[in-house]
Amino acid sequence: MQICSLRPTPARTPLRCRGAGFSLVEILIVVLLLSILAAMVIPQFIGAAEQTRDNALATNLSRVRQQIELYRHHHDGNFPELANFTEQLTKSSNALGQTAAVDTPGYSFGPYLSSIPRNPYTAGNIVGDGEVGTSDWYYNENTGDFHANHDEDAREL
Repeated sequence: MQICSLRPTPARTPLRCRGAGFSLVEILIVVLLLSILAAMVIPQFIGAAEQTRDNALATNLSRVRQQIELYRHHHDGNFPELANFTEQLTKSSNALGQTAAVDTPGYSFGPYLSSIPRNPYTAGNIVGDGEVGTSDWYYNENTGDFHANHDEDAREL
C-alpha cells in the first residue's frame, strides 16, 4: 500500500508517494512477542491434559467402587468374581450371582454399570489381577479392591 501526498506539487511533477508497509524490525518484534506468548501458554495446555486424565481416572474409580459395594450389598457380602466381573456388573443378576439379560424374570439385581469404563491412561477396559501393566484395571475378588493398573503409583489411588 502506498500513501501519496496531496500537497501541491510543481506543475507536471507526479504526486510524491512513499511505502507505508511494516519494516522488517517491526515484523520481527511481533513474531518475537507471539513466540513468547506461545511458550507461556502451551505448557498450560499440556498440564491441562494430564489433569483431565487424572480427573477421569478418579471419577471412573469412584463409580466402579461404588457399584462393587452395591453388588456386595445385594449379594450377601460377596464381591463379583474376577472371571465374571464384566457380566456381573453389566447384566442383571440373581442372589447367587448368576447373570442374565436385563429384565429377565428372577434376575432382579443390576445392571450396575452400562460398561466397564476405559482407563484414561491406557484407553482399555480389561480387568485382571496380575502385575502392573498386564491389564487396564486391577481387581481383587477377595477384598473388592479395584485400582488402575497402568503403573505402580496408580495402584495407590
